[in-house]
Amino acid sequence: MSTGQAIRQHFPIFSGIDAPFHFLDNAATGQICAAALEAQTAFERHSRANVKRGVYKLADRATQAFEAARAAVAAYLGVANADDVVLTSGATMGLNIIASSLCQRLQAGDVILISELEHHSNIVPWQLHAAPRGIKLEPITVTDEGRLDLDALAACDTANVKVIAVTHASNVTGAATDMAAIRAIAERSNAWIVVDGAQRAPHGPIDVPSLGCHAYALSAHKMFGPTGAGALWIEPGLAADLPPFLGGGEMIAQVSIARSTFAKPPHKFEAGTPPIGPIIGMGAAAAWLSSLDWAELVAHEKQLTEMLINRLEEFPEVSILGPASMQERYGVVAFDVADVHPHDVCQMLDQFGVCLRGGHHCAQPLMDRFDLAATSRASLAPYNDADDIAALIHGLRETIRRLG
Repeated sequence: MSTGQAIRQHFPIFSGIDAPFHFLDNAATGQICAAALEAQTAFERHSRANVKRGVYKLADRATQAFEAARAAVAAYLGVANADDVVLTSGATMGLNIIASSLCQRLQAGDVILISELEHHSNIVPWQLHAAPRGIKLEPITVTDEGRLDLDALAACDTANVKVIAVTHASNVTGAATDMAAIRAIAERSNAWIVVDGAQRAPHGPIDVPSLGCHAYALSAHKMFGPTGAGALWIEPGLAADLPPFLGGGEMIAQVSIARSTFAKPPHKFEAGTPPIGPIIGMGAAAAWLSSLDWAELVAHEKQLTEMLINRLEEFPEVSILGPASMQERYGVVAFDVADVHPHDVCQMLDQFGVCLRGGHHCAQPLMDRFDLAATSRASLAPYNDADDIAALIHGLRETIRRLG
């Protein structure tokens, strides 16, 4: 049994659909693992109650499961104190929280550096909160290979840079960010580093403290958990000083008509009833991921990525976006087929049971950098294997023959 086949046994969908399919759209959403599905279902069936305040047994069980999920996510992130982890509805919410809170600490003329590799979720929130305050957004440019141009970054004037917002791994080129280089730049102006970890999260436990960042966001649905859940780690000293993003129940210490005071982190950032079931499912997914042999899985994903790139290079009509080298890259491979729109590529591949993504991948600045409107994208997970790549290549050959 291959590594991919062994991992697939933990995912109900692969035995729940009669027709064979090859799921290569993991950068958009991974499939849900059995552990996450069972934990979420168990909550809804046996412990459904609101969390944090109830004193009856059902509510106490719900709260214990909710806080256990926080602890499991903290462990997956390598964080010693679970209370440094804010539980959210996803990476988008996490990035909005930190963008709003940090921008309230900045002033006109300050600069936020945002890389051209970013998902819109790590661009738009900064725009929304920076513009009214006269804060400038400036780009970290990208090389022709789809990596951050660290030479250009090192040469830039960082005197007014207060925030550097970067992805941990690109959802288009697969390139991993050199966090040591980002940290060195940030230290020149004592800037805060905010990391979008959504694409890195499915690929094994993360030692967030070693990255030297000040905030790290992720989504459960990328890491084989439910949709509607995520987490935001904030450096403890920073979290205590930041204002909340949303107001409502649960995040307060005292409320009067005139003013309110707020709870300590993480609760200060968790207004209202959270997505309890999805968060419990996320915790189960994090715990399951933590139990796997990641030395084997990293080698497996690297082998598949190299195989995919090599097979795509057989087509003269195909141009690959991103690093050719396997160094510091993940299994996200975007490509352009000459004279065939990515949506047509993906629709044709669906006839062969291949699930692929076509579009700008919520990364329009990067598409502009490469003078493209959109690309097709295959993205790998541990449950993929050589058969998935073979199906993609077969379907792509037929697509080019019919449409090229």
